[in-house]
Amino acid sequence: MSRLAKNSNLKEINALKKKLSWGDVPAIYHLVASSLSELDGILSHGFDSAYKTILDRNTWNLPALNGYRDSDGYIQVKIKPKLILRHDYNDMGYELHCYPIIDGKRINRPLVREHNSPFQIWLPESMRMLFRINSLVAFSIFTYQNGDEADLALVKYAYYRVEKLIKILSESFELVEVEGYSIAEFYQEINRKNGNILNSDVIQKPVDN
Repeated sequence: MSRLAKNSNLKEINALKKKLSWGDVPAIYHLVASSLSELDGILSHGFDSAYKTILDRNTWNLPALNGYRDSDGYIQVKIKPKLILRHDYNDMGYELHCYPIIDGKRINRPLVREHNSPFQIWLPESMRMLFRINSLVAFSIFTYQNGDEADLALVKYAYYRVEKLIKILSESFELVEVEGYSIAEFYQEINRKNGNILNSDVIQKPVDN
């Protein structure tokens, strides 16, 4: 019988990992768990993030979105900004990338006060990567090969956390497409390839357009 409930929180997963490892928790587990702890508070913690920035309607280009302030001072838009999201797996770990869509085209270049841009300023270098889960690729392979119940629970937690953050984005943006493997699908690919995933096309290259 599992020692974790299906909807266990990060604190419960970490407690189980500490118990299973007799207090000797691997560094790679710490890296992933620390990243997930930051994601848990991405909208409430004081530090800035690209995810938090794009959800701030004060950064939006209201004329392009038929936007206005209502009687209570809240920004409303008649046209949702359009985005493409991309699950990206690389040497650093997992990243969620976003690209604004203008006239049906993905934009991956700086935009400063352009009339048809959904944002007043769009700087790919600082805004494209919404967040990162450090070392998730290596940790997922480790989990497939040698992981325990807590390791697998942490991978699942990462999946559910990312999906929740994508759902929050979908409430403010029109998500034209979500590209790439979800974390659950990525783990299934590791299983399908018997752990030999590092040289496959699942580990993606940057988008240049």
